[in-house]
Amino acid sequence: MTLAQHEARIAHDLECLGIGGTSCTSPQVRDNQHVYDVVIVGAGQSGLGAAFGLMRERLSNILVLDENPAGYEGPWETYARMMTLRTPKHLTSIDYGIPSLTFRAYWEAIHGPAGWEEIDKIPRREWMAYLRWYRRILGLPVRNDSKVVLVDPVEPGIFRLKLADGGDVLTRKVVLATGIQGGGQWQVPAIVSDVPRDRYAHTSAAIDFAALRGKRIAILGGGASAFDNAQHALSEGVAEVHVFVRRKELPSVNPIRFMEAKGIIPRFPALPDDVKYVMMKSFFERNQPPTNDTFSRAASHPGFRLHLGSPWLSVMEQDDGIAVTTPQGTEAYDFLILSTGLVTDPSLRPELRLVAHRIARWEERFAGTLERDPLLDAHPYLGSGFELLPRTEEDASALHGLFAFNYSGLINFGLSASAISGLKHALPRLVQGIADQLFLDDRASIVSDYLGYAEPEFTSTWNLDQGQAA
Repeated sequence: MTLAQHEARIAHDLECLGIGGTSCTSPQVRDNQHVYDVVIVGAGQSGLGAAFGLMRERLSNILVLDENPAGYEGPWETYARMMTLRTPKHLTSIDYGIPSLTFRAYWEAIHGPAGWEEIDKIPRREWMAYLRWYRRILGLPVRNDSKVVLVDPVEPGIFRLKLADGGDVLTRKVVLATGIQGGGQWQVPAIVSDVPRDRYAHTSAAIDFAALRGKRIAILGGGASAFDNAQHALSEGVAEVHVFVRRKELPSVNPIRFMEAKGIIPRFPALPDDVKYVMMKSFFERNQPPTNDTFSRAASHPGFRLHLGSPWLSVMEQDDGIAVTTPQGTEAYDFLILSTGLVTDPSLRPELRLVAHRIARWEERFAGTLERDPLLDAHPYLGSGFELLPRTEEDASALHGLFAFNYSGLINFGLSASAISGLKHALPRLVQGIADQLFLDDRASIVSDYLGYAEPEFTSTWNLDQGQAA
């Protein structure tokens, strides 16, 4: 089967399932400007999956905005530097149970069943190719180079999204499908505050590795992204990469594998809040270890160095580079890379500055007696469909219609929009939450139209009084 033949199969599958058709909502206009039912901010895997899910519900008056050029949405062609995905290849995500839309079916259409058996994990760039294909084959309405800089609730039930280019978009619902960083910001430790900005970068940033060829760099952190960047830097010609880990041993246990195997991911939302809190506190305390192949690839280079039990005590600029001091001594490096994670807090998002103070947090909604964790407490406390909830009744109208489908849903929903392995279960919940809210918003007019509905369906000309055709 060729890819073209496979695409014909998909078109037939979608037709058989009755996907598409006229939108079930009525068009709206404000001040001669079109109002979308839903605007999704972010056209990565979460945003694309959300768009298709809404279209399956006959919600076609939607738009997906992304700040990046077409084909470069999400991390896969920007700051992700692993060779393969970490997720097991057999897990599905944004296909909604349609076999022909899975990555496996796409891959087999190109490489055959034997090609699927040959790969251990999905190559990172091939995953991005699949996402581009998914967007194209489903005809998803994406507008690129459109950065949302402000979410403004201009009236109850209507948001104006202001764009970096000066334009704006009106919508009834907003989905923040903004990925792992979309609920807060990347964390840069204060210890590097005196280092010139061009001498260090977070793993989430664009890094010119070509300019670092032959140089010595130091990476802070023992999680998976630290080793992703180490192997990538060495493959790009960096002379030495020193990875510094605070702990005396590398993490070896990946709790995500347990969650996948034991059915925790789909059932996590059913847990009481105190259990969620305990589990996510444990999750945050464990670094996700590097994959065996990533670590082996980094360690195979002669310039790789691993420093365990080596927290950074001080970092200072010197004539011969950046001096990093650990309990083992001081060494100079040409460049620093920080694999130090992120902080989730709506108040850190500039586009939410008009509404962040209205958003309920776990700190307020969870009254358990457990030892509290400020990192968890700063997360927004979400409704059952990923909707942001208000702190007070007065805050409700400004937030109604605003959904957080990003890493900030981790405490409420576990691995959901925050991981490929969670999307299969999270997307239907999000889509139902949006569709139900739109329906209930319009219920008065829908019920009125229903009660007044009188379009005849039975049109026979049979004369019922005389028992014959008229």
